[in-house]
Amino acid sequence: MWQSIGLTFLVIVATLVCALLFMLFGWYVVWQLFLSKFKFLRELVGDTGSQEGDIEPSEKEAECESPPTPRHRPKTARQRKAPAEEAM
Repeated sequence: MWQSIGLTFLVIVATLVCALLFMLFGWYVVWQLFLSKFKFLRELVGDTGSQEGDIEPSEKEAECESPPTPRHRPKTARQRKAPAEEAM
């Protein structure tokens, strides 16, 4: 009788340990493949390692950089003809 109770208890504990290990392994795989890409989730978990794309330039580096040049669109035919019509 004590053997069957002990065996039942051992099976339950072993099942829980296997389930826990499976869940931890699954979390690790999903973290490495997908979730670690999100800065917000890394901050929640407390991961101090940063990805290469997340490094933000310091204020001094940002000041030294030249401002981005505005992109100019080519004028449409209507925009090119408008000043010529005003001259008449």
